[in-house]
Amino acid sequence: QVQLVESGGGLVQAGGSLRLSCAASGRIFSPNTMGWYRQVPGKQRELVATIRTGGSPNYADDVKGRFTISRDNAKNTVYLQMNSLKPEDTAVYYCNVRRIGLDSWGQGTQVTVSS
Repeated sequence: QVQLVESGGGLVQAGGSLRLSCAASGRIFSPNTMGWYRQVPGKQRELVATIRTGGSPNYADDVKGRFTISRDNAKNTVYLQMNSLKPEDTAVYYCNVRRIGLDSWGQGTQVTVSS
């Protein structure tokens, strides 16, 4: 059983920054891919960024240059540094970890960007 606990969401003004963290616990083996997705009401969950063990980050086009994903393998933790936030970044952000036989999600953390 894998558990993911997210933190760092909140309310911020446009142009501001937030840092999300997601700590994973349980039977997690490498290699794996950790990532962040987001969802707004009425829309499908969409990819924000992912990073594979020892690999390069992958970003959605609309966050490139503004968001940075990183991971600490020793702590099984993934981070999302979000800069230059826009109102359209408002969503519930979900942490994910996956590998063969595993696809686990966090409970989500709300990010609200005011204009």
